[in-house]
Amino acid sequence: MSLPAGTLLGHYEIVGPIGSGGMGAVYKALDTRLDRAVAVKLMHNSSPALRERFYREARAIATLQHPHICALFDIGAHEGSDYLVMEYLEGETLGSPLPIAKVLEYSLQILGALEAAHHRGIAHRDLKPSNILVTSSGTKLLDFGLAKTLGTTETRQETLTAPLTEAGMIVGTAAYMSPEQAEGKAVDERSDVFSFGAVLYEMLTGQRAFQRDTQIATITAVLRDPPVPMPPAVPGALRAVVERCLQKDPERRFPSAGEVGAAMRQIDPRQTAAESPSIAILPFTNLSADRDNEYFSDGLAEEIINAITHLGGIRVAARTSAFAFRGKEVSVRRIGEELGVSTVLEGSVRRAGNRVRVTVQLVKVADGYQMWSERYDREMTDVFAIQDEISAAIVEKLKVQLGESGAAPARKRPTENVEAYNCYLQGRYYLHRYNPDSLPKSLERFRRALELDPEYALAYGGIADYHYIATLISGTAPLESVQAARMAALKAVELDDSLADTHGILCAIEAMHYNWPQAEDCARRALELDPTSMMGRYYHAAWFLRPRGRFEEAQRELQRLVEQDPLSPRFGFVHALTLYNLGRYEEAHQEIRRVIDFDQSYVLAHWVHAWVLMALDRPEEALAAAQASVARGPRASMALGTLACVKARMGLREEALAIIEQMLGESGPEMYWSRSTLCFIYVELGEVDRAIEEFLAGVENREPNTLQLIWDRVIDPVRKHHRFGEVLAAMNLPAV
Repeated sequence: MSLPAGTLLGHYEIVGPIGSGGMGAVYKALDTRLDRAVAVKLMHNSSPALRERFYREARAIATLQHPHICALFDIGAHEGSDYLVMEYLEGETLGSPLPIAKVLEYSLQILGALEAAHHRGIAHRDLKPSNILVTSSGTKLLDFGLAKTLGTTETRQETLTAPLTEAGMIVGTAAYMSPEQAEGKAVDERSDVFSFGAVLYEMLTGQRAFQRDTQIATITAVLRDPPVPMPPAVPGALRAVVERCLQKDPERRFPSAGEVGAAMRQIDPRQTAAESPSIAILPFTNLSADRDNEYFSDGLAEEIINAITHLGGIRVAARTSAFAFRGKEVSVRRIGEELGVSTVLEGSVRRAGNRVRVTVQLVKVADGYQMWSERYDREMTDVFAIQDEISAAIVEKLKVQLGESGAAPARKRPTENVEAYNCYLQGRYYLHRYNPDSLPKSLERFRRALELDPEYALAYGGIADYHYIATLISGTAPLESVQAARMAALKAVELDDSLADTHGILCAIEAMHYNWPQAEDCARRALELDPTSMMGRYYHAAWFLRPRGRFEEAQRELQRLVEQDPLSPRFGFVHALTLYNLGRYEEAHQEIRRVIDFDQSYVLAHWVHAWVLMALDRPEEALAAAQASVARGPRASMALGTLACVKARMGLREEALAIIEQMLGESGPEMYWSRSTLCFIYVELGEVDRAIEEFLAGVENREPNTLQLIWDRVIDPVRKHHRFGEVLAAMNLPAV
């Protein structure tokens, strides 16, 4: 049945046809009640049993809310035919072949959509390129018309919805269906994993994995044959993902879409067919009698990382991820799999008096084979000369072993004072622990470095970073800390304008002062100086895009950072927070669990975990997460404040009020409790007038939390308050 323009289906007026498929025709229509464009899919007539299942499954599909799933708005019937009313989208169906970067970007979006559906107990069962629309905001998964609630059963006859042969009919599209689906057996999420593998194969090659002349032959290939061999141009890491997805036996596939996504996040988008040389430089083991010499071991490893990174042509695992394996009994193969690298450089440092011995070895991940090793014995008369010599020698060896050529660009020596440099390394060592107890030690070391060399720009940058971190986790007064951070960062760039990461810190500091044009300029300057600077991109995403409400842009940038530095708790926690802000709670939960599983000590991760669990309506688990956050950061406002919020949400009003009383009673010169955090507690207690007063106080005190929390859905009552305009004006944000 074809519908002419002007036909009314309930309050939906047909505008014109969009296309047709095996299950029905699709039309553009106007929702006359809401005055918006929609897509209407008019289904072919079906049996009463299938119509009953259609309505049952449609009710389940309507619960899916995900940015990469086409939303189902309504269902109805017209002259005996059922119809679906869906989100109207403009774009093109998924093409192929695609660049590796686009393959990874679109795949992670598709997998996120599938994972959200699977968490709701829904399998798609007809995943194929024509059911994936590429829009200006990314991919959209279409047509859950064949979707099935996981765990339900159906007879062979109930699956006969799309003609394939004269002898029989099977649900789905032959070239993309799983073997169990082709045989009419029960399916689960692993069936969609198989179909995704076929789609991924096509994105990479431009060809179908099981292309045959007839549909019967195609189904036979799906059931029995391996996929058509992929061309050599397909990177090995992606080839491995495809091969595992397309296993005939569901038990041998990835168990879920989330597991596929985790594997693909480890793949660098810059990979080529020959696999770009890749390496992780682990923190060098300190074998010295003085355990404090660990900072020197770290400094040497960092110098090698920096030298190889700027060499070009070799992909280097980020420092945070590589150093996450410090002190852990983990095999080289596991490290390589976690970081997505083919080689690992291990080393040790032994200092005794004025002598130092450095031993290094390069190990191949695939087989644990030692490709090269060397030992260096030197006098400690000039630490810079030692580091330059050793790192240069190692880089030259790596270039030979990894097949690279060319010279690393000359790097400016930050100071000529050896003792000042040692103090700076110590300061960085304590700072990177992100621990309230170690932070004061980092500040003392940076200050000592400046006493020894007042022109040491990196030490000023370290002080700026200290004050920035202290405002988040140590209970320091933000107004004074943020101003101190700004003064230190400005002094650093005055002494050396080439420090990309310091310009990144300035982006965050200017954002805390609500100076948005300056914040954007600082982020841009950081990336101009060093396009490879992950911290420059992090500050831009976390401290400029997010506070401006540009969560989609921030999420994409943060996801790329997580892919490059998968074990960075800082990147992972802000990425999870941004997914939470977007309402993508299941994805946020998966991401924050990944961070916590690798680093239980990161206080901010437990805080975000609690909020995500509250959004998922899992209050008991949220309470445990909030308690874990307080245990690890008793002076962090967001930790204790979140515990109060959870208790208020659970109806434990008196316990929440007791936490407020504790925070107010302890506030003073030695301990600052965030006022904007109190705002959230008062919202949960239903005291919106008091909540907005506290948020305004937080804005006046330049609390970093105001930037991270202003668009949180929990404080919707505050945003609806007649005084919310004052908040936006004070933060120099446009009215909404």
